[in-house]
Amino acid sequence: MRLLLLACLRARTGNATTAARIQNHLHAAGHICILKDAFGCESPTEIANLISTEKFDAALAIHLYKGGRLLQGSRVPFGIIFGGTDINEDIRCEEKHRVMGTVLGEASFKMLYEVTQSHGSIPSASDDLSTVKLQCRSQPCMSEGVPKSTRFAVAFTMKMKELAAAEWPDARKKIYVQTQGIKTTPSETFDWYRFLQNADIPTDVDNLHIFLLICGLRRIKDPLYLVDVFSDWHRKEPSIHLGIIGPAVDPLFTSEVKEKVKRAPGVHLLQEMSQDDLHAAMKRCFAVVNSSISEGMSAAILEAMDLDIPVLARNIPGNAAIIKHKDTGLLFSDPQEFVVLSKSLMNDPIMKREIVRKAKDYVKKHHSWECERKTYQNLVLRLQ
Repeated sequence: MRLLLLACLRARTGNATTAARIQNHLHAAGHICILKDAFGCESPTEIANLISTEKFDAALAIHLYKGGRLLQGSRVPFGIIFGGTDINEDIRCEEKHRVMGTVLGEASFKMLYEVTQSHGSIPSASDDLSTVKLQCRSQPCMSEGVPKSTRFAVAFTMKMKELAAAEWPDARKKIYVQTQGIKTTPSETFDWYRFLQNADIPTDVDNLHIFLLICGLRRIKDPLYLVDVFSDWHRKEPSIHLGIIGPAVDPLFTSEVKEKVKRAPGVHLLQEMSQDDLHAAMKRCFAVVNSSISEGMSAAILEAMDLDIPVLARNIPGNAAIIKHKDTGLLFSDPQEFVVLSKSLMNDPIMKREIVRKAKDYVKKHHSWECERKTYQNLVLRLQ
């Protein structure tokens, strides 16, 4: 099958990483999957023409608004993968809400899918969707000239599914829950000391503690949230450093970040690097930090867990869905609590070791890359 996959690819954001992973899964099943940057697309007509010209059999879109809006009126069947900000943030905008509802609702008269397992229940966030049997119950079809339906939508968490289903009840039965699949590949040739030198972090300091905040530089990720409190902490304890690394998604906001960091001792804006090098850097840091205002499901958090690195994350629904406080990570509600929790992690190696162990077990159990692969390979058959 020849598939078009729409996602925002202009920078290495979470959605772009997810798109590359799904593309890999589908290629492994023998499909042709072409990525297209939704950011540069003007209208559904442009995508309709592309689908016709390139003879795509079906389409996928990551982010119900940014990608899904371009598939309105599509003449080929399609599936949607929720991105995070679509359900957590865009849903509050009346116009975006209307568009997203239209994208999901186009399927309401065409096809209904239900998920059954041996016990016949709707799967929960922890169910293995790769083993779920997808049964198709056909409804009377309209003429061939009408738009095709959204065959399925994928939410990363049950909470995300429930939020979407509360807004669009008719779509509930075609929303599946599949968590992010994680596979880390740290480079064996990564030069940690050169990394520190490039970041202007002294290498001759005893007990160096590097905290790494990985995010696209945009306001929703709030990378400046901890800068002041971290800088104050660094003045008292010079071995403490915060590195911020990620693509400049919002150029104007990136300029604000650069100016702020220049005046913040102990805080460093780091150059982007390859995924393999980033994983290697994560393995050498003390902890990974997430300070986002909103998250769908942070791959950086899950990758840190897989790499045996503790995570401190802002207490928001997306983070709380994958972190159990003081069990698989630490959740903070304000900058001051972040410092208190960080110090407790530094001073209690037994607690750190237990958090790392439980987090690793959690990722293995609930975020299997192989399970995710099977799920998408099964779901895409619904587009035939």
